[in-house]
Amino acid sequence: MGTALITGGTSGIGLELAWQLAETHHDLVLVARDAARLAAVAEEIHQTAGVGVQVIDADLSVPDDLERVASRLRGGVTGAVAGAQGVHSAEQVAARPIDLLVNNAGFAVGQAFIGGDLDQERRALDVMVGAVMTLTHEALPGMVGRGHGAILNVASMTALTAMGTYAAHKAWVRTFTEGIASELAGTGVTATVVNPGLTRTEFHDRAGMDGSQWPEVMWLDAADVARAALAAVRRGQVICTPSARYQVGNAALRLAPRWFVRRVAGHASASTQY
Repeated sequence: MGTALITGGTSGIGLELAWQLAETHHDLVLVARDAARLAAVAEEIHQTAGVGVQVIDADLSVPDDLERVASRLRGGVTGAVAGAQGVHSAEQVAARPIDLLVNNAGFAVGQAFIGGDLDQERRALDVMVGAVMTLTHEALPGMVGRGHGAILNVASMTALTAMGTYAAHKAWVRTFTEGIASELAGTGVTATVVNPGLTRTEFHDRAGMDGSQWPEVMWLDAADVARAALAAVRRGQVICTPSARYQVGNAALRLAPRWFVRRVAGHASASTQY
């Protein structure tokens, strides 16, 4: 049994990851902005799966909130609840070190860069790049010191496109993960980036996107994405692209000339982000 901290852990891929980790008896630390929803999800997982769940309500674009999550990653005492019988309480979970950090929080920018709101762009950068860097930086020393642990970063197939700042953020996450994976070689700690394509979650509804514009065959199930990501973490695999059809798309984007990528997958409206 380990302890996983998941940002954006109350919906979509993050929630599926939480449930699947709970089913394998991992205690959880869930991070999200909605305190009421956090409490409800934590109680449901605690009662159903029989694992301990700590919650941290935080907006990762707010420096003080980000620091509270970073502080949790720096904390924890190895063996703090070793030998404890039964289901761990939230207080016991809060004393444990983090074995798996999942950087999942993110949102559609929802605008073109030219003429768009700069504060919205900065918030997206803070959540999908700044927070990923900060939390990973704070988690790794403890993991390396203990000789085990893992980072799982959620990027996107758009990382290989030129679809505006959202794609740029996800490209950073992908390259960042590859870089730290190389740096971690031989430490017992791994880094994995999952690059899902279109996935059935609340992501598109929250951004006011019309999901019907894409054919059904393009959609992935969030549970399948989570399952593939966790399998990749267990194998120590660095890059995970769920589903054969998106693996083909991934290969095509990597081999295509960049002028061609810009033409067919370049600037796009907010409705094409995923």
